[in-house]
Amino acid sequence: MCLTIDLRDGMINALAGRSISDWEVEMKPHYLCRMPGLSMVLLGIAVVMLSASLALPALAAPFDSPLGSSPASPPALRSRAYLPLVIRPIVSCASTGEAYGTLEPIDPAAGNVAQHPDVNLAVRGYVPTVAALGPVDYAGDVDPNAPQLVTLFGDRRTPLFTAAYRVYQWDWNCNCRGGPIAKWDVTLLGLRTPPGEIVHLPVAGYDVGGGYGALVLYAEPTRLTLKYTREDNVIAGYTLHLENICVDANLLALYRQLNAAGRSKLPALRPGQPIGRAPGSEIDAAIRDSGAFLDPRSRKDWWQGR
Repeated sequence: MCLTIDLRDGMINALAGRSISDWEVEMKPHYLCRMPGLSMVLLGIAVVMLSASLALPALAAPFDSPLGSSPASPPALRSRAYLPLVIRPIVSCASTGEAYGTLEPIDPAAGNVAQHPDVNLAVRGYVPTVAALGPVDYAGDVDPNAPQLVTLFGDRRTPLFTAAYRVYQWDWNCNCRGGPIAKWDVTLLGLRTPPGEIVHLPVAGYDVGGGYGALVLYAEPTRLTLKYTREDNVIAGYTLHLENICVDANLLALYRQLNAAGRSKLPALRPGQPIGRAPGSEIDAAIRDSGAFLDPRSRKDWWQGR
């Protein structure tokens, strides 16, 4: 058995019945037949991880930074999502039966928001990390109106924290991914769920108009970006990213319709309203204030009284 390692794409393929003795040069596919069994597999994994860590592509089109400065125009490269490989059991996603309202956002976003690193978390990506899996105490001011993550769940329990991740920074000068955010040990948190559990909009003490608690800035089948102010950006106020969630089909269809129509309206959610289901045993949450990613484990902020 020979191992083919292609550094151009970071892909590994195993080819049976081939005898190639030496590494080829430059950026062609590389073959290795000298290392048997587990050693060969481990070497292949190490090479792929190294090549992936060196790949920092720019987006095909630049976006403005949250501070309003214009980034330099990058080369036209294919955008990629940097997400860790996590194997989870998946179940079918039943509808929650909800209907959703709409609101006119302030300053509707232009361009393809699916490629915007502040709107679609997959553009930045994230990496697993090792950190304490429980509420963490920080000093500082307390906002009694901050979104409370216990209200993701109908029983308002404090879930088991199952995994920790660090979201990547975004370099607005090159319009490309940087290293993991270093200010906090954790910027994306895994929360234990029973498969099929209904997930709700976390309740906060803010009203974006008409009794609604948040706008949907971005939706795709497995992720949501929610904003607790009326602006169609993350510049001010709280933003919540939810990953590995099975977004309700009605909500996803409404978002796609309104986004295609120019975002003059966006889906609006009522506090605690069902927004989808947990497709497996974990959903992931990242929270931001005025654009900055914060530690989602913070007791005084997102787990008050727990």
